[in-house]
Amino acid sequence: MRLDFKVTPDAAGQRLDKFLRRRMENMPLSHLYKLVRTKKVRVNGARADIAQLLAPGDEITVHVLQPIAPPPPKPATAVGQDFKVLYEDEHILACDKPAGLAIHPGSGITGETLVDQARAYLERQGLQTPEGEFKPSPAHRLDRETSGVVVVAKTRQAMVRLTEMFTAGEADKTYLALAKGRFQKESGSIDLRLAERQQTFTSKQQRGVNMQQARTHWRKLAGGPEATLLELTIETGRTHQIRRHLEAIGHPIVGDGKYGDFPFNRLAQRQWGLKRMFLHSQRLSLPHPLNRKRLVFVSPLPDELAQVLPRAGIQAAG
Repeated sequence: MRLDFKVTPDAAGQRLDKFLRRRMENMPLSHLYKLVRTKKVRVNGARADIAQLLAPGDEITVHVLQPIAPPPPKPATAVGQDFKVLYEDEHILACDKPAGLAIHPGSGITGETLVDQARAYLERQGLQTPEGEFKPSPAHRLDRETSGVVVVAKTRQAMVRLTEMFTAGEADKTYLALAKGRFQKESGSIDLRLAERQQTFTSKQQRGVNMQQARTHWRKLAGGPEATLLELTIETGRTHQIRRHLEAIGHPIVGDGKYGDFPFNRLAQRQWGLKRMFLHSQRLSLPHPLNRKRLVFVSPLPDELAQVLPRAGIQAAG
């Protein structure tokens, strides 16, 4: 069987393997590479290289033994919407994500994700994505149990620019967290290198654990007898950075099931009614990816967290 594709301007600039993976989702990656290696893939009639960059108008031919039929997608009308819309224009969608909703599919993730829900929402609004073209996707991550602001790129152009901005630190993120214990100072910084979470076993064997620079700034908003409400900003975006940094200084986030104080978490659940990790992405400020106008998105502290504060003896303004 022969499959023919033509590269549109929106799809140009991608590597060949990435282009084909989007269009042949059901095919194992190893088989796709074998097709290229055995000259079953041609670009403009010539032998293809798996890493070559595609240009607008390129014609790709793939010879396969049997048709590749992707599983039927779930209709947009059948997908829920757990997030709230904070802002939307033709290039971006700012969402207020609830705790418990994963950003992306992955190991151990069942049910709908923010990716699924955002794409279905946009489809219901009339946004149609041609097969194999860029699909709206979150431009950054939040932990599944963290609530708050997430920006979704609706176009490839916006995604490229947003990725550059987050990498360069042009986006200002502000979090709220309830930390175990009392803080003597009103503010401070945590400058502590963290082990890379995504490092492979082979890499560790060859060059040891990769320690990454990480810096977190905190400010005390209100204190109680056993816990303190903090406002936090981060200069770097390491995996679980705030959670790991607060644990490292002896003030883990209340309700954190991975880095927290488990007996204290049980006490907070029993006495304060805290049923989740108390970490919330409250504010995100960044330039618009296309027109550079400064945007500020704010997510109010969810009720299930706000109700915990007075029970913990914390009187927080606002």
